[in-house]
Amino acid sequence: MLVNGKWMANWQPVQAKDEKGGFVRQTSSFRNWITPDGSAGPTGEGGFEAEAGRYHLYVALICPWASRTLIGRKLKKLENAISVTVVEPELSEQGWRFGAEPDPVNGATYLHEIYTRADPMISGRATVPVLWDKKRGTIVNNESAEILRMMNSGFGDLADASLDLYPEDLRARIDALNERIYPRLNNGVYRAGFATTQIAYEEAFAEVFAMLDELEERLSDGRKFLFDDRITEADIRLFVTLIRFDAAYYGLFKCNLRRLADYPHLTEYTARILGLPGVRETVSIDHIKRGYYSIKALNPTGIVPVGPDLHKLMGNA
Repeated sequence: MLVNGKWMANWQPVQAKDEKGGFVRQTSSFRNWITPDGSAGPTGEGGFEAEAGRYHLYVALICPWASRTLIGRKLKKLENAISVTVVEPELSEQGWRFGAEPDPVNGATYLHEIYTRADPMISGRATVPVLWDKKRGTIVNNESAEILRMMNSGFGDLADASLDLYPEDLRARIDALNERIYPRLNNGVYRAGFATTQIAYEEAFAEVFAMLDELEERLSDGRKFLFDDRITEADIRLFVTLIRFDAAYYGLFKCNLRRLADYPHLTEYTARILGLPGVRETVSIDHIKRGYYSIKALNPTGIVPVGPDLHKLMGNA
């Protein structure tokens, strides 16, 4: 991680713990918003106006948070407006590294260099996603939930207006469901995987599977998405966890009561979202497995398992 702008090599995935030894996630550092007219968003300052070609997205295909933003970019048809660079899946001694796909904007070797260009004295982990402003030479935002909402409404006429991922009439219900799914499942798998005490692990484990059971029941009435036939940001936020479940969380994170494959409605739902135009391009099971199994604190040998068989979910991809 970075301490006053200097890279500290002894990185550990658990930077903070609660009183029970549970994993506490770092708060995002940059919270500005892109808006159609450049006015300030719900957080941060103004001046970040929607412009084609001005912004660049740094992501890792292993990361569910980064994948939220990639899917939003695809579904809102913003590929020509926002450029993208994908970092290598394995975590190096200096965190995320640019490799086969070099950094075309800043010429960086490691993602942490992007952070220190935005703030030379920053302290914290260098995480993905990062939304970068080429004009001002700084990070706009590194909070995936906010970047996803920017993809939906922040780019004005540059985006596909026919799809609204956060419609006015569903916002209260979307927010309420997000607030349930995030701690119990999205972050719940991390709370289980990075727990440092048995009680913290068991509490997180129980919440993960209680949430999966609840969602399986919700989808049992034949609805296509969480809110009937309309895909929303809540579906994207859920999908990125489900698509990684059997490949990473079931084994490495010890969430092994049931597989996603044991939930027929959730499996069909995940495959349905995967089949939406452009979504499959944001998913790499190879990157997911190589990335998660490169976390030395959880897998010291670095051996990547051959399985599981995800043919039923992924088809021939």
